[in-house]
Amino acid sequence: MVRIERAVISVSDKEGIVDFCKGLSQMGVELLSTGGTAKLLSSHGLKVVNISDYTGSPEMMDGRVKTLHPAIFAGLLARRDSEEHMRQLREAGLKRIDMVVVNLYPFREAVLDKGGDLNEVIENIDIGGPSMIRAAAKNSASVAVVTDPKRYPALLDELRANGGELSQATLRSLMLEAFRLTAYYDALIASHLGSTFGDEGFPGTYCMGLEKRQDLRYGENPQQAAAFYVDPFAKGVCVSRSEQLHGKELSYNNILDLEAALELVREFERPTAIVIKHTNPCGVASADTISEALVQAYNVDPLAAFGCVIGLNRPVDVPTATEVSQHFVDCLIAPTFEPAALEVLRRKKNIRLLRTNAPIALDEAPEWRMKRIKGGLLVQTNRYVPITAKDLKVVTERAPTEEEVRGLLFANKVCKHVWSNSIILAKGETVVGIGAGQMSRVDASMIAVHKAGDKARGSVLASDAFFPFRDGLDTAAEAGITAVIQPGGSIRDQEVIDAANEHGIAMVFTGVRLFGH
Repeated sequence: MVRIERAVISVSDKEGIVDFCKGLSQMGVELLSTGGTAKLLSSHGLKVVNISDYTGSPEMMDGRVKTLHPAIFAGLLARRDSEEHMRQLREAGLKRIDMVVVNLYPFREAVLDKGGDLNEVIENIDIGGPSMIRAAAKNSASVAVVTDPKRYPALLDELRANGGELSQATLRSLMLEAFRLTAYYDALIASHLGSTFGDEGFPGTYCMGLEKRQDLRYGENPQQAAAFYVDPFAKGVCVSRSEQLHGKELSYNNILDLEAALELVREFERPTAIVIKHTNPCGVASADTISEALVQAYNVDPLAAFGCVIGLNRPVDVPTATEVSQHFVDCLIAPTFEPAALEVLRRKKNIRLLRTNAPIALDEAPEWRMKRIKGGLLVQTNRYVPITAKDLKVVTERAPTEEEVRGLLFANKVCKHVWSNSIILAKGETVVGIGAGQMSRVDASMIAVHKAGDKARGSVLASDAFFPFRDGLDTAAEAGITAVIQPGGSIRDQEVIDAANEHGIAMVFTGVRLFGH
């Protein structure tokens, strides 16, 4: 147990601080404080020793230097079990400090509110606060470091119950919380300044400042615990910045599927609907209206669409809402909802409705993509590479028609968002068959053809990577496919080209592989 006799109080967030300090004072704790905090406490009748008086040094440089003084840090860092430390403290005429109550300059808020004003952001980088927190946390066997106002009531209760003392379990808990706070705070600074000034590609170290949005009921399966962490500096349209308007809390799998829907639907400029199951699309279509697009996308594979997540890149109107309400849909995300459409959808108790509050379009600066593995993190740039008709290299005797080119480019966009090996069949701007996540490309081709059924005839095909053998082309030809888009690059490219020529299939190479693992 550690007795609390002297505390430094220096907080930006003053919520609950007066009541907490009143409780400390009633137990005889000496209060040392700075600037505005000291004035606030004094105005409520509390006896406070100003830090400047305690250290004998005035605040300097507009408050940049006030707690950075040996009188503070020696009092925090002196080991109580060290005779030598205690002797040096006495000889210097200094006192022990048993508690630090600090929360930091609002750097996060400064970036979000005034991100364009670099000077304002820089001034909100706290120096003295993190220094005191780290010093107190390092000496946590003897010093309590309090960084979260939510802790105040429980700490007062424990102090009162134990005659002004805190347990080692509480001190360790406070220490861990403190180091997590300073790590998060520094990560936010590095993240923002890196996005402002960084141009070195992948830096030598990588850190992320994420904050917990919520605990989730469970993870991918009920036996797995899960939580949702978000980047407070995230830009553009994303699930973490979207507003939930209706339905139960999002699940782990909902969030993954909503992310997949947004990533794909942002590829298209025309009204487009995406139907997602287990992060793969089972229906995609563009049309003149969003309701037409939804009907076409849902009907690609209505069996697979049961319990799906839908992404739309246009506001939800009444015809679209009426169509959605006829099916079992788990989640729907769109830029916004017409009031009457929202009224229709809210009649369905279990559907989760999310609004992005912004147009859904391709980001100008795609973010890094990451995958956590045991012991490390894989980081890569986004897969986004724009492919237009001018980028297509015709490699067969027959060139694709304009209509085929339109379908090929549409299918190629979808292919990028389907787990490998992937094959997409499309007619115009509607997917008719999807083969996803197969170990062999011919199997993916066979599944896509099977899913398409009679609609395969006259469709075009996109492959996320080259055909290693001609069997995939033979399967396509047998189904009546007329044109193929693929990256090329196989040692058997000529064999595949010959097969396409034999079947009268037009084929183009893009030179861009679209693997998704």
